[in-house]
Amino acid sequence: MDDSPRYMISVAAELVGMHPQTLRIYENKGLVRPKRTPGNTRLYSDADLERLRTIQQMTELGLNLAGVERVIALQDELLRMRARLERMERRMQEEIARVHKQYRRDLVPYSQSTELLPIRTTRTTTWTSRNSR
Repeated sequence: MDDSPRYMISVAAELVGMHPQTLRIYENKGLVRPKRTPGNTRLYSDADLERLRTIQQMTELGLNLAGVERVIALQDELLRMRARLERMERRMQEEIARVHKQYRRDLVPYSQSTELLPIRTTRTTTWTSRNSR
């Protein structure tokens, strides 16, 4: 979703089928936060328009603005938590890969031809590999 501001309030209101005053009310309630130009003109992005459509759907379902505000806050929190979880999973996978690389350096190749055989001397028994004989 594009977050670059591009639509003035009259265009945004027309695109979502609302009155410009409704958009101002939603902004005052903190439900939508359009960007401002240096001249203080509101500019809405495609993401803002999508949020306005979501608000419209919820109010049509019977939610009041306090309910809409709570649902949107929970949705925003869910998105932040998902992003955080993805970052944590990525770090965990990187750390696991780092540990696995470390294990691979510590491993010694096993040769099946190496076999310990007893060699008897007069006093003790010692063990030696077949390859070292």
